[in-house]
Amino acid sequence: MTPAALSEYLTSLITHQLHLSVMIWGPPGIGKSSIVAQTAQANGMEFIDLRLSQLAPTDLRGLPVAEKGISKWFPPEFLPRKGRGVLMLDELNLAPPAMQGMAQQLVLDRRVGSYEVPEGWFIWAAGNRKEDRAAVFDMPAPLANRFLHLEVEACWESFKTHALSAGVHEQILAFLAFRPELLHRLDSQRPAWPSPRSWVMASKLHTAGLEIAPVVGPAAADEFRSYLELYHELPNLEPILQGVDEARVIAFPKEPSARYAVTIGLTLRAADPERGYRGFKWLAEKAPAEWLQLYVVDLFKQMRALGHLGAFARLVAQDAQLRSYLHGYQQLMAA
Repeated sequence: MTPAALSEYLTSLITHQLHLSVMIWGPPGIGKSSIVAQTAQANGMEFIDLRLSQLAPTDLRGLPVAEKGISKWFPPEFLPRKGRGVLMLDELNLAPPAMQGMAQQLVLDRRVGSYEVPEGWFIWAAGNRKEDRAAVFDMPAPLANRFLHLEVEACWESFKTHALSAGVHEQILAFLAFRPELLHRLDSQRPAWPSPRSWVMASKLHTAGLEIAPVVGPAAADEFRSYLELYHELPNLEPILQGVDEARVIAFPKEPSARYAVTIGLTLRAADPERGYRGFKWLAEKAPAEWLQLYVVDLFKQMRALGHLGAFARLVAQDAQLRSYLHGYQQLMAA
């Protein structure tokens, strides 16, 4: 499933109070733990991320302490005591068998030693697959049988939705819109390769004017560098977003990569309803329908995230041409 579908599924478990243990499988770098954290936050819940591969059995069970001649286990302070939340057992199958045995007790009985998981907490886990070249241990069959197993893959649309609100650099997004197959490409021969996680890091490096090859690898970095040469030849988008007369003579590019760059660029620079509306109007006059549709889908997400969707809708409602387009688009989507 896609990251967006995974978040939706986990939200349904929370909504229906289904305290089933979940095991999320997927390649490294696609943000499995981030998806769980964001889902917990969206539902007003706490989130605790335990990296089991970095713990010893006594770290989870606690330390034995003598009290009146009896050994009692004092549980660790990082386990939840009250409230509602998600206890994430991350890197579960990277943990050695002894640690997985401890996790099995936590998953099966919702307790370990003298510690018991509060009723309001969900226990979910995540791990990599063998085909991802991760140094994983086999999961014991009794433990695997206690989980609901979900597999997540990288998805450009899901990543774009997150990236639009997370401030990922415009040029990174435009490049990936043109080359979405480079969003995740595991290279077992190199330490650096493209993934959603590494592209977010690449955005920070690129913003600082630094080379991105150390996080996405030389091949993806070379393609990005070539793309930037085209990007710098794009028309100035500010006249379009400001609605000045100069915008009338600006033509929509013919080359596909440049079209992605212009469409993404207009979306990311639509910081208020007026700029979004002007970009919409210019594209409606200049661009083929599929590019206008791409802009509208992303712009609606952006306006909603910024709290401007109502004001943007009112501007569009006053424009007969754009009203007609949206009506046709809604009918197409409903068909």
